[in-house]
Amino acid sequence: MRDLIVALFGLGAIPVAFTRPMAGLLAFSIFAYMRLQDLAWGFAKGQRWSLYLAIAMVAGWFFQRNRKQPIWNLRTGLMVFMLAWTFISLFIAVGFEAFSTNFFVNFVKVVFVAVFTTALVQRREHLRVLLWVISMSFAFYGVKSGAQAIVTGGSPILTGPGGMMKDNNDFALALAMAVPLIVGLATSEVNNYYRRWLKIFVPLTYLTIFATRSRGGFLSIMLGTIVLVWRSKNRFAGFATFGAFALLGVLALPSSMFERLDTLRNVEADGSANGRLKAWRIAGEIIQDYPVFGVGTEQFREHYLDYGDRAGTRDGTRVVHNAYLQIWSESGTPVFLAYMALLVSSVLAVQRLRRRAERVYERSWIISYCTALEGALLTFMLGSVFLNRAHFDLTYHLVAMTVVLDRIASAELDAPRLAERATPERGGAFRRQEQFGFGRSPSARRSFRSSRSAPTQLGGGAGFASPMESP
Repeated sequence: MRDLIVALFGLGAIPVAFTRPMAGLLAFSIFAYMRLQDLAWGFAKGQRWSLYLAIAMVAGWFFQRNRKQPIWNLRTGLMVFMLAWTFISLFIAVGFEAFSTNFFVNFVKVVFVAVFTTALVQRREHLRVLLWVISMSFAFYGVKSGAQAIVTGGSPILTGPGGMMKDNNDFALALAMAVPLIVGLATSEVNNYYRRWLKIFVPLTYLTIFATRSRGGFLSIMLGTIVLVWRSKNRFAGFATFGAFALLGVLALPSSMFERLDTLRNVEADGSANGRLKAWRIAGEIIQDYPVFGVGTEQFREHYLDYGDRAGTRDGTRVVHNAYLQIWSESGTPVFLAYMALLVSSVLAVQRLRRRAERVYERSWIISYCTALEGALLTFMLGSVFLNRAHFDLTYHLVAMTVVLDRIASAELDAPRLAERATPERGGAFRRQEQFGFGRSPSARRSFRSSRSAPTQLGGGAGFASPMESP
């Protein structure tokens, strides 16, 4: 029955993806992040639904009369550069086999989808629904696995749904990145029904991360939480609430959830952590010998034992367990520098956009989305220190979302506005003459977070948040 449902959804989404490429991107994201196919057990599980949807939506975009082109800026350019240099590095290492290497083919798909997203997401409604789809895809597993942990008394979660989240550590990192996205949705929506359920999803997702027993996931979600609290309106209340929940968790959760975290006190005594340290030393040796092109994507395993004596080991782990050393040792210094520039520039871009929005609004969907993307990216940047996830598809997709958020929000902030005095108590209100919506009047039930003093907007769609008080 599950296979039939998945197959019907996939087959039904293909013609929709052709006629409406943006809808195709949403269906693609469901298969990529929710791993809908992995919920089936039969014929639907092995089908390449994401590939079929990608072909359909690209073909539909190509035949559109007024199709939009991808946004080319520093971030999208860096992604393309990384892809090109990675291919050169792999070609030097393995020759023509580079064209058929599964890992590289997947990286091509990741970069292509990220860049293509900047061509499809044209309005804030598009960005909003894409963020909903991605967040709810992860929230599904956060709620499902969190409820399972409660029922089973905190039994460990050793595997994820599949794909790049099959390993429990990767699964924990993905959910840790999803928490800021879910919170960003909760703070930007005005519908109390949505906000209530989103608030329920968050603690269950935390519980799932703890149930994976992933130390990297634990450190990542702690950083994500600090970012969210620091960006909140009342930091003291935020840290107090965080401390109260942390204390409640220590008292209520089974001690088995924290046993693995105790190994962080003495890293060198833990075999798994020791293996990571050895792998990092070997990666450093490889970087010294192959500084420009590296040894080729996924070729670290092939060279691991060659450097065993120099790193003091002849056995143990065979992957780098560090995204930065992974991409540096396998693809060379130019790709490593581009990768760091990609992550740092994305975080700086949303921080800059946030500061600009805060000069205009007290509350705004722009501020909420900037916080969500900043928290997700910083969470990844810390979590990837312990994982081989330099080519994690969610990260590149979030970078693309920072690009389109910058474009859409900047256009909104740059639009001509006319100050109108509402009442002496409330100060001024803005009426923005713009057409971002679908031509309907603003609706609080369908809108981003607003308030009674929020400025109105001609053109409908989602309303703005409350403006800064007039001097």
